[in-house]
Amino acid sequence: MTAVDQPDRRAEVTYELRGKLAYVSLDHVAARNAMTAAMYERLQSICIEISKNPAIRVLVLRGAGGKAFVAGSDIAQFSDFRSGDDGLLYEKGIDQYLSPLAMLPIPSIAVIEGMAVGGGLAIATCCDFRIATNNARFGVPIAKTLGNCLSSNNLAWLVSHLGVPLVKRMLLLAELIPAEELLKQGYLLKVCDEKDLDEAISELADRLATLAPITQKASKQMIARQISNLATDCQDLIYETYGSSDFQNGVKSFLSGTAPTWTGK
Repeated sequence: MTAVDQPDRRAEVTYELRGKLAYVSLDHVAARNAMTAAMYERLQSICIEISKNPAIRVLVLRGAGGKAFVAGSDIAQFSDFRSGDDGLLYEKGIDQYLSPLAMLPIPSIAVIEGMAVGGGLAIATCCDFRIATNNARFGVPIAKTLGNCLSSNNLAWLVSHLGVPLVKRMLLLAELIPAEELLKQGYLLKVCDEKDLDEAISELADRLATLAPITQKASKQMIARQISNLATDCQDLIYETYGSSDFQNGVKSFLSGTAPTWTGK
């Protein structure tokens, strides 16, 4: 997770059409592509727009700059949180922002260079396939950084794609998992050198674009609905976590660059 450096630095989500392919760029290079609220909203609107265009067959999602996919969310926004209700509203918002990506009627590819943590891991997991560079690392180190938690829906997606043991390593131990391990686990479709990345993307996107679109839509959306059905009501835990002194201390410590002290209160 990353604090946004300056409000006037470029922080945007853009996309362009290249034939049947839509290329979406998460662009906040000054903060390793940390997602601001406006960026989440723009990603949501782009996915809704793409879903209404039958000419588009594949979405390719990539972090700008080649150094990071998405290094989390804008931490500065948490400074305004005063109670657990703020956390409930925030996590509900994240679920709403990412739902159109997860429920796209077309296949999606996440291209991961460098870090995919926190919100970045959530975005990558909402995509159907993931291609990464050798140096990519994945995790949700909030037990080390902020002391907050995930929504039940977000957690259901991570567990469905990564399995309980790996998710516990990410959440309870704050581990960052290397790309090679996630390739063996199946979360990543391919890991390659940076020089081979564009070719790997093109090959996969072109292959997906030649297959039956209605079958692809039905298959991926049925899977998405089944995953969403695994989410249970965990509002009490979210409320307790975001309303805790530990969370308030975690935000202040993160923004000041100091190590937090956890009290369990």
